[in-house]
Amino acid sequence: MCAGPNSFRPDREELGSQQNGSAVVWGLKERGRVFSSIQELSDKLEAAKYVTDSVTLKVIYLAAQMQKPVLAEGPPGSGKTELANVVAFAADTRVERLQCYEGINEEKAIGKFDESLQRLYLDTQNGGASADWSSLRRDLHTLDFFQEGPLLRAILYEKPCVLLIDEIDKVSEEFEAELLEILSDWQLSIPRIGTIKAKTKPFVVLTSNEVRRIGDPLRRRSLYLRFEHPTIERETQILEKRTTGADPELHGQLAGFAYALRGYTLEKAPSIAEMLDLAAALKILGVNEITAELRDVLLPLIAKTQNDRKRLLLRDGFESLVYDTQQHRKRVDYGGRGQQEPVCAERRRY
Repeated sequence: MCAGPNSFRPDREELGSQQNGSAVVWGLKERGRVFSSIQELSDKLEAAKYVTDSVTLKVIYLAAQMQKPVLAEGPPGSGKTELANVVAFAADTRVERLQCYEGINEEKAIGKFDESLQRLYLDTQNGGASADWSSLRRDLHTLDFFQEGPLLRAILYEKPCVLLIDEIDKVSEEFEAELLEILSDWQLSIPRIGTIKAKTKPFVVLTSNEVRRIGDPLRRRSLYLRFEHPTIERETQILEKRTTGADPELHGQLAGFAYALRGYTLEKAPSIAEMLDLAAALKILGVNEITAELRDVLLPLIAKTQNDRKRLLLRDGFESLVYDTQQHRKRVDYGGRGQQEPVCAERRRY
């Protein structure tokens, strides 16, 4: 879809141990709206070098104003995670990231008690027969002795952050259900501590590579954005914004090359970030045109599995990609810019 710079990450504010701060919502007038208008948001995304369309722009704005999560779904490498980074950049805040994986549990997401710190505290109290054990237990089971995970940190900031729940399709349905409390009630229930209310409501981005279908309860609570690999036109714009010092004509060629590669049915299609890496590599090498002679140098940048490497090493394999790249580049020159289906080497040869 698009790409932007790394998010701005200011130093974390001291949160103290308050457990029941009043909820302060994203965008209330007394705190100042994060984005006062769609135009302001557009200008800030432009400053972040983020290429987007009018629909996505409005969905981001609505999500901020309505305090709704955004569910960004699509293939790996299409720019979903970057959405969280650029919104944080535009809002001058930071990203709290929960990287999902199979088997993730509440400790990783919410946090856990620091047992060593608890023991140290007990040692300083000297125990003894006169110790007030009820008071000690209360003291030990507070946020002062709790190592906060990303979900808890996200709702305790004084200033709203961006909460990125990345690759949620990798978690179990049970863990997915546990997220409903924070996304519906903006609170977290922690054993032995109680219910922690949000100080602020984060801007939430959920990403999914569609490893499994996300359940309807999360979908109902979210605004949905579909991400696909960009057209040649959009990828050319991304390369123009995100690369400096490169030959302008190379941007369209790189975009056409990416389009040809993604139509070649590789095991690992190139992401937007990988095409930016390729642009940087060509700049370092002083190369202004992709040719068949560059195959061996470029393979480590574009073929990330052994099977993909073997396919591109086949006779005429890479040469066919270069030919397709030139044809796609012509479409950009004549205004087609990726609107046609790719006449990829795979289809043309078979």
